[in-house]
Amino acid sequence: MPMLHYKRAGEWLELDWQQLSEGSWSAPNYDGQPGERTGTLEAGSHPHQVRQWLLARSLFPEKWINRLFSVGGIRFDGQRLGLLAFPAADPLSDPLYRQARLSKGSPVPTVLFEDDFCLVLYKEAGMPVHGTGANQAGTLDEAAARHMLLQGDPLPVRHIHRLDDDTSGPVLYSKNDFAQWKLDEAMRRKAIDRRYMAFVQGRLRPPAGTVDAPIGKDRHHRSRRRVAQGGDAAVTHYETAEMYAGATLVRLQLETGRTHQIRVHMSHLGHPLLGDSLYGGSVQLLKTQALHGERLIFAHPWTDSPVEVAAPEPDWLTELRAKL
Repeated sequence: MPMLHYKRAGEWLELDWQQLSEGSWSAPNYDGQPGERTGTLEAGSHPHQVRQWLLARSLFPEKWINRLFSVGGIRFDGQRLGLLAFPAADPLSDPLYRQARLSKGSPVPTVLFEDDFCLVLYKEAGMPVHGTGANQAGTLDEAAARHMLLQGDPLPVRHIHRLDDDTSGPVLYSKNDFAQWKLDEAMRRKAIDRRYMAFVQGRLRPPAGTVDAPIGKDRHHRSRRRVAQGGDAAVTHYETAEMYAGATLVRLQLETGRTHQIRVHMSHLGHPLLGDSLYGGSVQLLKTQALHGERLIFAHPWTDSPVEVAAPEPDWLTELRAKL
């Protein structure tokens, strides 16, 4: 899709009609085929006509345009096309915003990236991304809602991926339905690149490689996962970054996002993460798993341009390197 310049006006996204209607390009369908140019629109055109025009040109996901139409979220004045792209959540009824309002004194995590569509927050080790029960406080989801409240812009923030509670690193959030649809689809296509750093026991041999081993639940331990022939496909790429007497700092890239994937795969190789007692790691130098999300790379949901977000190195990693 060509770059469409927009202006946000409160809950509305406004597009320049001249840019939309000029005939110098044909927007691709989502299957990659050229879209059709059909009909013309004038000031006062019924929203149904505008919807049909947009669908014919395949500018946006069909289900998003149809949803906007169903809630009166399409308008056209002859010069600007308005789409209700940024409807606010109700801070009084939305469960996440209610929790955020009750926890006003809690800290707000570092913002690594933000615009109208996306938010990337830095998650400290020990903080859960989302609650496991009703009204659980102290989650990153709650912190994202509090951040939006402080800006006076309570959009429906939703996490796109997760990190284990004890893993630090960047977490990507969508800020509207359009961004959520595009980013969820990117996750399904394995198009969101997540890079990690981990300290593992021993010296890796070979120093770089790929673990392609399915992961399933461990029926003998409720919290554990294991490499299992009938499990879900899981692929992890790794390479040695630094070597120490009894440990290796490894950089890892995920093709899939299975629960505990890095921890299970490294343990499967015979090199569990330092501090990861659940999978056989020593806790002598660190009491929690030595795993950090280093970098996040994704296509921006509006522009399709690559966005690369780096997370700062956490104190525990710097201290552990010094100890080793």
